[in-house]
Amino acid sequence: MKKEMFVSSSEHETRVAILEDDQVTELFIEREKSRGVVGNVYKGRVSKVLPGMQSAFVNLGLERDGFLYVGDVLSPQDDDLETAGDEDENRDEAAAGQGEQSAGNGRQDRRRGPERGSEQKIQELLKEGQEILVQVVKEPLGTKGARITSHVSIPGRFLVFMPTVDHVGVSRKIESREERSRLRGIVRRFRQENAFTGGVIIRTAASGRSEEDILGDLRYFQDVWTDVGRRMDTARAPAVIHREQSLLAKLLRDLLTDDYVIIRIDDPGEYRKAVELVQRIMPSLVSRVQLYEGEYPLFEEYGVQAEIEKALRTKVWLKSGGYIVINQTEALVAIDVNTGRFVGKRTGRLEDTIVRTNLEAVKEIIRQIRLRDLGGIVVLDLIDMEERKNRQRVFQALEQELRQDRSPSKAIQVSDFGLIIVTRKRVKQSLERLLTDPCPYCSGAGVIKSSATICYDILSELRKVSMDLDGQGLVLRVNPEIARALQEEEKAALRDVEHAIGRRVAVRSDHQLHHEQFDVMAV
Repeated sequence: MKKEMFVSSSEHETRVAILEDDQVTELFIEREKSRGVVGNVYKGRVSKVLPGMQSAFVNLGLERDGFLYVGDVLSPQDDDLETAGDEDENRDEAAAGQGEQSAGNGRQDRRRGPERGSEQKIQELLKEGQEILVQVVKEPLGTKGARITSHVSIPGRFLVFMPTVDHVGVSRKIESREERSRLRGIVRRFRQENAFTGGVIIRTAASGRSEEDILGDLRYFQDVWTDVGRRMDTARAPAVIHREQSLLAKLLRDLLTDDYVIIRIDDPGEYRKAVELVQRIMPSLVSRVQLYEGEYPLFEEYGVQAEIEKALRTKVWLKSGGYIVINQTEALVAIDVNTGRFVGKRTGRLEDTIVRTNLEAVKEIIRQIRLRDLGGIVVLDLIDMEERKNRQRVFQALEQELRQDRSPSKAIQVSDFGLIIVTRKRVKQSLERLLTDPCPYCSGAGVIKSSATICYDILSELRKVSMDLDGQGLVLRVNPEIARALQEEEKAALRDVEHAIGRRVAVRSDHQLHHEQFDVMAV
């Protein structure tokens, strides 16, 4: 698969688009005023302990307190958990293979010993006012604060450092036993020679790398953790102890492989930083980092901006003429598939037309899920298929597409009527939540009252309040569209109300009023 990375950066915002075979599949946005906090390490203060929920809230200095579950609290028992004995190596390798990417992206897999800590009660581990070192594993979403853990992990290019445990794990994707042994030996020698404490996961990217590359990550971890210790001793809670790298640095560190044929960057400063980083981690790919100096904006030139605009729409058209409809709610995402203008071949069966539409739809659905960064529960309502083999074929195609997604996800067939549920790990806000605000008219409901409904609401209100207002007449201030309706199609109803209340009603339009807002005054 051919991959490309486009980076559009300014003083206030950085946008990164990932293209796979010329299609935009992922978009990352970081604004200087609202940088993400996943991966940041904080010295926090416990603000509230909730025994009934076995959790606590911790003041991090953010807008809302972070949420800490008992299973994510470092307890005294954790000091001797998971030592690096040979009998644990197979388990470590399996856990490393499953968890290395989660740790590398600032997420916790919770396989590092919290189970032992969860045997204790939250009230035994934490007290209000207590200072604690924590890391953010999930961005604040909506009204919820950040999800945090005291089991810190710091990702490097080839390794992940976990200071709260003491074992060396190797990704199970590194199949060669000799290579696993070589890499583990490098890490263990460094630990012994430098009194380096803490656990290390050796990532898949470390396979075949030189000893100096591995040692580079270990020295970086040592410097970072020494700095964290110093800041922890001197900073007053709440305070940031360690901040995650910039967006571009994180993506190059975690994603860069030989699959990337080009990395285009439109900012000279970011270009120089990228070249320096790629020179250090994958020097063979430096020539693929290019400074874009075209006449038009980078995202406009390569069609990325158009894809962003499409990703903010509810309806997405398929090449065949069918379409999908995507609706986000507070609890889940609903995606519906329709044949639209696609009627199939003249001599074909209806079932064949439906299957082709569904196969095309599942590919686009997964691309949209990745592009829009949709998470939580995603319900797919595909077009009904009569034959079981066709339902299975479409479901297998969906699972195949999900394998391209870096976020942990799972698909479940829940009925024979085309209903599929996908669960996907949600770490940050979706693209829609990031780039848009609720409509000032509908407040996010998606609908507003019709003009006729508002007119009848107003006329009903006039009947109620007219007796309490002094004066010979009434002035009604309304939105211009409502004023037009009252003076045209609802004119007769207004005259009936005037007759009933015995007063004349003067209608005045005011463009500053909300569609559903009105004001009544006596004159």
